[in-house]
Amino acid sequence: MGRKAVIFCDKLFDKIIIVTSLLFFLVCIYAMYDAAMVYYNANDTSVLKYKPNLSNPEVLREISEDAIAWITVDGTRIDYPVMQGKDNREYLNKNPFGKYALSGSIFLDSRNKADFSDSYSMLYGHHMDYGAMFGALDEFKDREFFDAHRTGQLITVGGKAYDIRFFAATMAQATDELVFRPTYTKPEVLLKELSKTAMIYDPPNTKGDLKLIALSTCQNADTIDRMVVFGVMKETS
Repeated sequence: MGRKAVIFCDKLFDKIIIVTSLLFFLVCIYAMYDAAMVYYNANDTSVLKYKPNLSNPEVLREISEDAIAWITVDGTRIDYPVMQGKDNREYLNKNPFGKYALSGSIFLDSRNKADFSDSYSMLYGHHMDYGAMFGALDEFKDREFFDAHRTGQLITVGGKAYDIRFFAATMAQATDELVFRPTYTKPEVLLKELSKTAMIYDPPNTKGDLKLIALSTCQNADTIDRMVVFGVMKETS
């Protein structure tokens, strides 16, 4: 190989190295930006101005027609609007305002009634770092944390308010039909099963109209394992 050919190959190699390095740098920048946007969307507190109260529950409709309620779990970062899409995929990667976001939204199972009149309602949310979205549910594996965070509230866009008393925490697989088919599962059957299988279970007060709610989040992106926390909803008098 002649001297000119060697010089040409060296220059070509240098250019390839530069281009490759530039592409790697741009990929890193994009990854950092994407991670920052995921964190921002999961921790966007601007939505709190739409948090309803009994005198103005329909403020939720200013977010979207799909906003049906607001869920709060006392002492945690769970304080979000609840959406409901046409199916259970719609709000996996869409924020409450309808924009694409990997952190998604908290949403009600599409099979449940939007007014929470079912005897068993199921909420879903992504497992985000630092307790954002439903990331805080992992903490309920610890008995001490569970005992200190057993209360919450839910207000519907229709103006109904419910106090929530959490009574169980368990691991379940997404294929578990007893847990993840809320409109088919009878509360008394679910309670019986949870009393035998849940990692934490305190028998709830079953007097009167029994209305259950479950909060579910994934454990890892590549598994069907879910962390689920169960509560009893009592309408605020």
